[in-house]
Amino acid sequence: MASRKLVSLEQTEHLSWLAKVELSEEEKRVFTEQLNRILEFFRKLDEVDTSNVQPTYHVVELTNVFREDEPASPLPQEEALRNAAHKKNGYFVAPKIV
Repeated sequence: MASRKLVSLEQTEHLSWLAKVELSEEEKRVFTEQLNRILEFFRKLDEVDTSNVQPTYHVVELTNVFREDEPASPLPQEEALRNAAHKKNGYFVAPKIV
């Protein structure tokens, strides 16, 4: 089966722009080739007959692995603030964001 270009050089350039990664012309060419090879492997997976395979939503058959939500005593204020980098008058201090 002949290899089909699924990703163009322009698409690789757009991806690098979105990722804010500066690529040289050679890197763009190499990454375009690599992306196309990766997508070719996915095309091979499409050829596998999965008609008798049940859909898998979770690989491990666990349900509701959460602990029970039971009320407990709150931490004392001093304990809660113990590792705070910045605190003032019994509160956490965070940078002002406008």
